[in-house]
Amino acid sequence: MTTQILTAVGAMIFGVAVCAAYFLFSNKLLELIFPTKEGGDVHRIAVNLRRRGLIRPWLFLGPALILLGVYLMYPVVATLILSFYGADGNHFVGGANYVWAVNDSEFRRSIFNNILWLAVVPAACTFFGLVIAVMTDRIWWGNIAKAVIFMPMAISFVGASVIWKFIYEYRGGTDTQIGLLNAIVQLFGGTPQVWITIPLWNNFFLMIMLIWIQTGFAMVILSAALRGIPEETIEAAVIDGANGWQIFWKIMVPQVWGTIATVWTTITILVLKVFDIVLTMTNGQWDTMVLANLMFNWAFRGFDSGRSAVIALVIMVAVTPIMIWNIRRANAETKGR
Repeated sequence: MTTQILTAVGAMIFGVAVCAAYFLFSNKLLELIFPTKEGGDVHRIAVNLRRRGLIRPWLFLGPALILLGVYLMYPVVATLILSFYGADGNHFVGGANYVWAVNDSEFRRSIFNNILWLAVVPAACTFFGLVIAVMTDRIWWGNIAKAVIFMPMAISFVGASVIWKFIYEYRGGTDTQIGLLNAIVQLFGGTPQVWITIPLWNNFFLMIMLIWIQTGFAMVILSAALRGIPEETIEAAVIDGANGWQIFWKIMVPQVWGTIATVWTTITILVLKVFDIVLTMTNGQWDTMVLANLMFNWAFRGFDSGRSAVIALVIMVAVTPIMIWNIRRANAETKGR
């Protein structure tokens, strides 16, 4: 343990030292190439200062941009090439993997499940987060409530799955139901069920887990945005006779619409990559398979790199438009300021 801590600390110190040395050396080199000594030609000094200003940002950002290019662009290109090869990655098969994806029923089921997750989870998280943010700002113990609601964010998806397994737990025969949901159903005279095996509905039971985790994130971001609404605006609406419902929908929501969109797109991207919950709870059985789990199965269980590459590209293509839209919206807001 001590060795690991020392290694980590040493790596941090070494990394910071290397970065500092690079910045100092590159800045010194820039000064040598474009000198600005006193007593020289004023025009040349001005030109050199302008060149330094143009080059210095790229000089400092260059290593990071190169690393991003290598670690982001190379995998995309390599995955695209791999999608045209067979299971072993050595035999060219053309578009056969894409034809398989279109005709495979499990792939189509995964697409449907992902669409279902996209339709429910981001909207539910954003809505509950907004409602809770508004409600907790009006009660004296609101900060305590926010802390409790935010706590699931600190739990990993696998840890949350273990917790919810106990909620959905089913015991057959005459055994006592230890699962919270089945215990409640039994208390009211209902019949206990193996909830995560019921087709279609089991997807919603899995979605509840992600909503439980991500609502805290939406609440914190939206709560900060709501605090930015001028009090004068709310007071003016109250004086004009607006009720709480009208203030919420016609004053608060339009004022924080940009933040709502940001939260929604962030959770949408997360949903497209959802993996841990499905793997831990059902392993994709009972019609709960999603694209990330299908990709994992073909890559590490079916050992078919070509088909897994096709699924990876589908996920990337689905995420990219949302990210582009989010970046453009953020840039538009920045220019507006």
